[in-house]
Amino acid sequence: MASETKPVVLVTGATSGIGRATSNLLAARGVRVAATGRDKSALKEIEENGSATWTFAADLSKADSADSLIASLLDVSSRIDGLVHAAGILTSGGMDGETDEGWSRQIEVNLNSSWRVLKAVWEPLKVSRGAAVLVSSVTGLRSFPGLVGYCVSKAGVDQLVRCAALDGAPHGVRVNAVNPGVVVTNLHRRGGMAEDNYAAFLEHSTETHPLGRVGNPEEIAEAIAWLLDGEKSGWITGITLPVDGGRQLTCAR
Repeated sequence: MASETKPVVLVTGATSGIGRATSNLLAARGVRVAATGRDKSALKEIEENGSATWTFAADLSKADSADSLIASLLDVSSRIDGLVHAAGILTSGGMDGETDEGWSRQIEVNLNSSWRVLKAVWEPLKVSRGAAVLVSSVTGLRSFPGLVGYCVSKAGVDQLVRCAALDGAPHGVRVNAVNPGVVVTNLHRRGGMAEDNYAAFLEHSTETHPLGRVGNPEEIAEAIAWLLDGEKSGWITGITLPVDGGRQLTCAR
């Protein structure tokens, strides 16, 4: 019975990077984590190592997947207290190089899935007076060359957070975002960046971030956990929190 009093948090994109670090951290702090992602083998590993109470394979870029995911979670849990939406993709290309396919895919995965999963979990969050944290990016706050689709999709996430925060406030639901700078994950590699280029990119990023280094997923997870915790951040809603080594303060270079 005691375990049923522990909060339940859904973490999307939980199989790697920021999502996985967040699942690990929340589970270590006694949260019942419902982890979701597309990699079934990674989900099995997460469950076996104790970083999740439940795992669900889901592709949130599909229109009906969010509703099905929430229904499946509510079949095993009587409550949902929090959402961490960390699923996302990046493809490079500015106005000269981005394709319609790349643009549409980023809007679908980064923005539309944020809307769908937040909408699907909205009523349970109202019941629990819970909190949602969407993983955005410094590119949602500032424009960068060669990343038009990614920048626009993340700027949309930021505006979704602000609008949802106002709609959730009368119900005690808080909605916030974290906006990381460059963090060592598989995001850029999965976007097609070769290993040698990625190494050079990380080295260059030590110069573009005022604190002189790139971030790690655990640092972002700490910020997410803080925003979820109503005792620590209960009077905060609608913010887009840069966790970026000062990157949002600089000009593109």
